[in-house]
Amino acid sequence: MISIIIPTLNEEENLKRLLQSIKEQDFADYEIIVADSNSVDGTRKIADKYGCKVIPGGRPAVGRNRGARVAKGEVLLFLDADGALPQNSLSKVMAEFKRRKLKVATFFLIPFSDKKISASRIAFMFLYNIPIFLLEKILAHAAMGIMIERSVFDKIGGFDEEATLAEDHDLARRAKKMGKYGIFKSSKIYVSDRRFKNDGWLKTYSKFLLCEGYMIFFGPPKRNIFKYNFDHLEKKKK
Repeated sequence: MISIIIPTLNEEENLKRLLQSIKEQDFADYEIIVADSNSVDGTRKIADKYGCKVIPGGRPAVGRNRGARVAKGEVLLFLDADGALPQNSLSKVMAEFKRRKLKVATFFLIPFSDKKISASRIAFMFLYNIPIFLLEKILAHAAMGIMIERSVFDKIGGFDEEATLAEDHDLARRAKKMGKYGIFKSSKIYVSDRRFKNDGWLKTYSKFLLCEGYMIFFGPPKRNIFKYNFDHLEKKKK
């Protein structure tokens, strides 16, 4: 069984799309756990409608760890609420995970777009997909979609809840020390580019790049030195 764990905060506009993409998969041996951080919109109602197990969440690392603690699956799949799975991708990545004997894996990212060629798609390709491909054997990266063997997750103590940024990359790098890491070749996942559009591509990518350098020398930042707020979208709406 796969335990799919999704942290949420006021994601009613996006969660339905993700849950529907999971429901339409050709793979049925899964459970969905939504770790909700006191949403005030319809997020919990949507999760209930789709039969998810809803638990109290927190910041992304906290919510993911809480979800893992109640998970029943031997494999954990962490997804962001504003993403989606391509058709029949779950069976493909599960087969690849087992075939390649991976312990932790992640995805190349495709932003939602009606066009096959768009500024966002080109940006994700050159700023994220190509760099993590070139560094796959050297330095693990994992964002917006992470699959990890439950036993490895437990051994490394899960996500670092003190990290203010890049807790997902940090998890992948610690897990890589316990077993094989890889990037799925059988399927990508759809993701939102809303943060880049709201905060600006240059500003947001600069934060990620600076954080990358920081992590190499000091590990994940424990103070919010890069001014990266997980609730920034909600603040903009108010």
